[in-house]
Amino acid sequence: MLSKDFHQSRVVIVDDVVANNRLLESSLKAFGLRNTISFSDSAAALEWLQHNPWNLLLLDLDMPPPNGFEILRCLAGRDRSASPVIIITALSDTVSRRTGLELGANDYLSKPIDLPEVILRVRNNLQLSRASQDLQTANQTLEQKVRERTAQLNHSHGALMRTLTRAAGYRDSETGNHITRIGESAALIARAVGMEDEWVELIRQAAPMHDVGKIGIADHILLKPGQLTEQERQTMQEHPQIGYSILHDEHPSALTHMAADIALYHHEKWDGSGYPKGLSGEQIPLSARIVALCDVYDALRMPRPYKAAWPREKAQGYLREQAGKHFDPALVTLIEGLYEQIEALQSALSDCPQED
Repeated sequence: MLSKDFHQSRVVIVDDVVANNRLLESSLKAFGLRNTISFSDSAAALEWLQHNPWNLLLLDLDMPPPNGFEILRCLAGRDRSASPVIIITALSDTVSRRTGLELGANDYLSKPIDLPEVILRVRNNLQLSRASQDLQTANQTLEQKVRERTAQLNHSHGALMRTLTRAAGYRDSETGNHITRIGESAALIARAVGMEDEWVELIRQAAPMHDVGKIGIADHILLKPGQLTEQERQTMQEHPQIGYSILHDEHPSALTHMAADIALYHHEKWDGSGYPKGLSGEQIPLSARIVALCDVYDALRMPRPYKAAWPREKAQGYLREQAGKHFDPALVTLIEGLYEQIEALQSALSDCPQED
């Protein structure tokens, strides 16, 4: 009697001789296998095997087309551990045995069969199938736990980033709506560039932290209503490095890595005249190039205590004028088709009325 663990294992018997099928099926049932199915039509058997789950196949070789070899070829993509095959055939020559095993059979028995041996081989292969299924289940459970843990970590990282952004916002004249607009417009451009959804979501969360380094700038400089002196301007230009120092980690998540890059490089310019590193062109990370474009356009379109909002045509004209100088020219071209969406976003998240 086979273990109760195997009673519901699906065992398929394929032999064109009906009497052989009946003998095997009745023998297996006598040993406790209750979920057996047999086919004398090999074509019907192959169709069934390709579209249904099964745990073990007992396969004859010498049959009308498709014969056992052809069936093995058609099942070549199966998981050999989860769905083993035992060949049971009158073809006992070395070439047939070798060919059957090369085509993916797990075991080979020659007729006339010894039923006790068949049962032992069946038990061994069902143990293999069960172990494979248990491993797959364990892997799926582990993968699900990893996905859940990753989601929790991503949520925690996102919450931390939002906390840092709010903290910086208390020391700056920029509003919460400004940083939200930067994240949303950056995601809009990233999607238009063709980035994957995961990357788009990362920049949506990372972009609002572009100026988090301002938390390290003294109030008398950060909040100064008038024009900065040269020394004060140099001090203000330290905020990208400060932001990078805050966000950089030796073991970063994808979010903190992108946020640190954006904080450090969003004041770099395409022509190399920006700061703090003087990078140019594609040396500047794409995320920072996108945020630089969003940040400037938003600043131009929104009123500030020291200036009125620029009309949209003037702001858009400035971006065109700065293509290849301040901004990535390809992104400037791309944003031309996104202005309506960005304007709608700015209107929905506006601090106060804009000029048309």
